[in-house]
Amino acid sequence: MANYSDIKGFTVQTLSTDTIANQGAGGSWASGGSMNTARDYVGGASADKDSGLIFGGSVYRVEQYDGSSWTEKTEMSCPNAVNYSRSPMGTATACIAAGGSSGYSTLVEQWDGSSWTEIAEINTGRGFGSASPIGTVTAGLVVGGLATPPGGSTVDNEEWNGSSWTEKSNLNTGRSYNAGLGVYTSAMVCAGQAGPPGFTVANNAETWDGTSWTEVAEVNTARARGVAAGSNSTSAIFYSGATGPSTGKAETEFWDGSSWTEVADLATARMRGGGGGTAATALMAAGRHPSPATAATEEWSAPATFTKQVEGQLYFNSTTNTFKETLFVISDGTWASGGSLNDGRSSFTGIGIQTAVVAASGQDSSTSLIDSVEEYNGTVWTEVNDTPVTLKYPGAGGVLTAGWLAGGLATWNGTAFSAETYEYDGTNWTDSGNINTNRYTAYGGGPQTAAFIAGGNNTSFAAVGNTELYNGSAWTETGTNLNTSRANGFGNGTQTDGIFAGGSPGTKDEAETWDGTSWTEVSELNTGRYSIGVGGGTAPGSSVLAAGGAKDPGNVNNVESWNGTSWTERAELAATNSSNGLGISGVTSAISFGGFSPTPSTFAVTSEHWTVDLSNKTITAS
Repeated sequence: MANYSDIKGFTVQTLSTDTIANQGAGGSWASGGSMNTARDYVGGASADKDSGLIFGGSVYRVEQYDGSSWTEKTEMSCPNAVNYSRSPMGTATACIAAGGSSGYSTLVEQWDGSSWTEIAEINTGRGFGSASPIGTVTAGLVVGGLATPPGGSTVDNEEWNGSSWTEKSNLNTGRSYNAGLGVYTSAMVCAGQAGPPGFTVANNAETWDGTSWTEVAEVNTARARGVAAGSNSTSAIFYSGATGPSTGKAETEFWDGSSWTEVADLATARMRGGGGGTAATALMAAGRHPSPATAATEEWSAPATFTKQVEGQLYFNSTTNTFKETLFVISDGTWASGGSLNDGRSSFTGIGIQTAVVAASGQDSSTSLIDSVEEYNGTVWTEVNDTPVTLKYPGAGGVLTAGWLAGGLATWNGTAFSAETYEYDGTNWTDSGNINTNRYTAYGGGPQTAAFIAGGNNTSFAAVGNTELYNGSAWTETGTNLNTSRANGFGNGTQTDGIFAGGSPGTKDEAETWDGTSWTEVSELNTGRYSIGVGGGTAPGSSVLAAGGAKDPGNVNNVESWNGTSWTERAELAATNSSNGLGISGVTSAISFGGFSPTPSTFAVTSEHWTVDLSNKTITAS
């Protein structure tokens, strides 16, 4: 019996608006009513975009917002000097203002909608904390800020239960001018300033579960003096701020509980303003960029309900009368600057993906090898445990917490060769089984327990085609060589779906794929090259990028994607480096980092992110 769907087809979902990546992607800022008095260094308490309270700051005034206009309200009872940068909690009609800048005050006042009353003081005097609220007048937090003694950024965290303050677990990273959000059992603190001394901005973000603070993914733009909004630590926005003493920012970032995404900017760049709310509805008022202070108000709106983008999704947009499909379009991919390595290097290897990658060993000058290792979290490179020996040109694969490297040169001038395999568990390096054919510039890929390696130069400096497989403890010769013996090419993939392309001697453009048994010649690279970006990752050989490299004469910044059939030129790298590291998780996400540039002679510290976002494409008849 035939299926109904085979006869009649299937139902296509009808939507009035396009699908979006997340709630924040559907949000935007709109102008609100201007405040009566421009100011900065304020505190703010908002439940949504239609209600807010701005108090203190550079002007001794309190104003309340009703969604369209601001009204002057009863002034605070404290001395004017204390009013700078007081930490808020609550809403426009029920708010607490704690601390203050003058003498790092312990003063706390409560607003009941018509007047201010002094209540129990905080234990640690402070000012210049969050300008947005965490919690309510009966259950909230005051976190960080500048405290005394000695007046530096503090890790101190206090909880308010409606009658008294209790010291709780400290932040992991002390900071002032941070941005807080949420409730006392599910809160978040974003970015901030590490000084004094100096203006050192942070990109740290931490979440609070009622007991302890946990470091989570950093914001994309490090800054201080910004504002945040969110009803809890799983959904939030972070906006405005400063990257320097006089540089206000308009950037807004959305937090989905695991990562930050850039969304719509504020119309007015600013710092030291106030506001708050939720990820769906929030307020921004006051501040400066750099001077004079502004009275501008902006309202954030994002859909409370929406249809999330899913790869392969097909739907009909009834507003535009178009059929659309959601997919990754590789031609839309772009490169963007990432964090800088601590050590410039080339001839090294990368292990992992864009947001969790390792840069291991290599050389940092024409005559010096290094054993330093750095891990990258998508924003910042951090020095970790060194490799057991100095190496250049090793093969590698796996992921950050389960990586490997094998072979290489143990001296910069090629007088000592390594046959060792070293496994990495995210903390330590462990010696494992030796490769059978001693070589360097041999590249491959695959996880720690099922890897492959091919090609390279042997101890006579001759190019070889040997292929070996690794089972997590020992390497086995397959007896099958590359069709074109070569070194210094691009290798990646898995034991059953690998690829090797380009290389030397000369400038090779040949490409071969590996199916676990044999190598097959396939379409050549569009740009022949050697010393191409190398590293491990999680991508199969049928879905990879070849980025950067060298040809005679000079380096190239060409990037090509492989789809299992052919190579296609993509957006070029900004840097023209060879012997760079590469971390990939397919043709939609990658990172290129470090490398060597001969003009001028530079061992690079730069990194670049390759990203392809899901997009909704209109289906047309052709």
